[in-house]
Amino acid sequence: MSQTPTADRLRNRLVDAIISERGVPCDVERAMRTVPRDAFLPGIELENAYTDQAVTIKDNPGKPLPLSCASVPSVVAMMLGQLDARPGDKVLEVGAGTGYNAALLADLVGGDNVTTVDIDSDVALHARTTLNTAGYESVTVIERNGLLGVHENAPYDRIIATVGVWDIPATWWDQLVDGGRLVLPLRWRGQTRSVALTRRGDELVSDGMELCGFVPIIGQNGEQAASLNAADTVRLHYDQDQAVDTDALAATLAADKPAGHFLSAQRIGGEESFDGVWLRATAGDDRVCRLEVTPEAVEQDLVSRPAAPGRSPVLVEDDSLAYLTVTREGADPDRPFRLGAATYGPRGEDLAHDLIAHIDAWGSARLAVPRMTVTPSAAGAAPGHVISKPESRITLAY
Repeated sequence: MSQTPTADRLRNRLVDAIISERGVPCDVERAMRTVPRDAFLPGIELENAYTDQAVTIKDNPGKPLPLSCASVPSVVAMMLGQLDARPGDKVLEVGAGTGYNAALLADLVGGDNVTTVDIDSDVALHARTTLNTAGYESVTVIERNGLLGVHENAPYDRIIATVGVWDIPATWWDQLVDGGRLVLPLRWRGQTRSVALTRRGDELVSDGMELCGFVPIIGQNGEQAASLNAADTVRLHYDQDQAVDTDALAATLAADKPAGHFLSAQRIGGEESFDGVWLRATAGDDRVCRLEVTPEAVEQDLVSRPAAPGRSPVLVEDDSLAYLTVTREGADPDRPFRLGAATYGPRGEDLAHDLIAHIDAWGSARLAVPRMTVTPSAAGAAPGHVISKPESRITLAY
């Protein structure tokens, strides 16, 4: 007769699996083996509380993403590793969620040193209740717009955001000590990466970034989305500083079959990530956006299949576009897939060649990551390719 797994056994099994996939600092491993995730997910089956997946705790009616959720545990571990919080550090968490991440932080630095903030009253109450129930009463929970930070407990040695951030608000600069670290899921040009930044005077300088996905923070509206067909099955996501003519693009898609499909020299294996192409392109090209294509559009052959239909990089200029594709070829059993570009519109071929240049640049150093330097918008930008936002300037340089 098999025994029902206990929470401790399931928790340790999950942490073992995370460690086997990626390195986890010893203190983060200890915290994840100690803090009971199930205590922060009341009503969720025990097995589901200890799977490596996100769990929604509050829906967002009419929107594609939930208002709040418990993040994927392996992503939690990765971001805590980036944060590098030490005992005694004062930490601000933006996005209280279930309260689980705040409990992990409390285990790392001491509960008296942790402040977590959330704009939603239900989410803040949930976090306060679960933290109390699990024995973390000393963590401070504030109901407030996280973009304002929590000035009364500042300054902080560490700030971590557990919601997608499009621009870094000046209030966070004011509340982070010089030499302190900021870890956040930063959104630019349609992608989201967890970026670890250290403050050095009037600069935030990165020492790592990892692909991730998070619910966007409420109150930042710099990302735009437009449907490119009547059925709303092809959508373009772009930043407010990008000059995008969505009407012209929609007309092109309605009138044209693909202008062409061009293959690069770069091949990948079945499990090999190619998201670095997107990152590489944003470090020098302001035409990079995100293309979203629903399964219905792919089935109806409205567009040639993008590399990842829900989120693929695309270069956009006037009434033309070129987006990343993955084509299976059997010539190389170790790397049977070939990257390329499908195009629409009169300038599609030129855009395809530009996209392939980005693919080839990535292919020559597939694991390379750019250095990101962030400065306040009023200050001068660092050398490199600059992306300007209302409150900050982001510079990327390889």
